[in-house]
Amino acid sequence: MLISGRNLEQVIRPGEEPPRSVTSAVFVHLRSEVLTGDLKAGQPLRAAAIAERLRVSLTAVREALVRLLSDNFVTSVDQKGFRVSPVSLEDLLDVTQTRIQIEGEALRQSMARGGAEWRERIVASHQRLSRIPQRLPEAPNQTNEAWAEEHERFHLTLVEACGSPWLLRFRSTLYAHSERYRRLSVRGSGASVREVAAEHDDIVRSVLNGDADAAVEALSQHYRRTMDIARSVL
Repeated sequence: MLISGRNLEQVIRPGEEPPRSVTSAVFVHLRSEVLTGDLKAGQPLRAAAIAERLRVSLTAVREALVRLLSDNFVTSVDQKGFRVSPVSLEDLLDVTQTRIQIEGEALRQSMARGGAEWRERIVASHQRLSRIPQRLPEAPNQTNEAWAEEHERFHLTLVEACGSPWLLRFRSTLYAHSERYRRLSVRGSGASVREVAAEHDDIVRSVLNGDADAAVEALSQHYRRTMDIARSVL
C-alpha cells in the first residue's frame, strides 16, 4: 500500500490509535484532506480516482467514504456518489455551541476528578504549545501542522480526566469539525491580531486556580472567538 502526500503518522489525531487496515489508513488520509481544505467543500469524491491516486483498492476507498459519511465529513446523493460536506454559518454555530456544552461539562468533570499528574500534563502541553508558532512564517495564511497537532493535544489534555469515554468520543468528532472551520478562517483571514496564546493562558490559569466557572467561561470565549472569525470569512 502507498499513501501519497504527507506521512501517514502526521494525520493521525492525538489520542487515536494508528490505522490497522488499509481502509482505516484511507479514512484518516481523506479526513485530513477535508480538514486542511485540500479537498474543498462540495467537491466530488470519485472512488476510482482516489484509489488510483492513493494506490489502494477500490473497496478500501468505498469503505472509507462510508465511514466519512457517518461522521458527516462527506455527503451522498443517490446514484451521484460522494461529495465533501458543505460548510455553512448554521453548521458553524451548531458545532460551536454543542462543542461548548460538551467540552464545558468534560472540563468541569476533569477538574473535579483530575489530580496533580493531570495538572502537570496540562502545564507541560501548554508550554510545548507556546513554543511553536501557530502559522508558517513564509505563509501566514497557513496553519503550522506542528502547532495544530500540539493544539489538539492541549485541548484533549484539558478534558481527558473527565472519566467519560462517551464525552470524549463526542468531543473528538466536534473538535474535528471545528478544526475544519478554524482552518478555513486562517486561510481567509491572513495574519490575525488575535492573541490565541493569551486565551490559552487564561484557560490554564483558571484550571490551576481550581475555578471551574472561570475555566469553562474562558474555554467558551476561546471557541466563540474562533467562530466569530470563521463567520466573517464565510
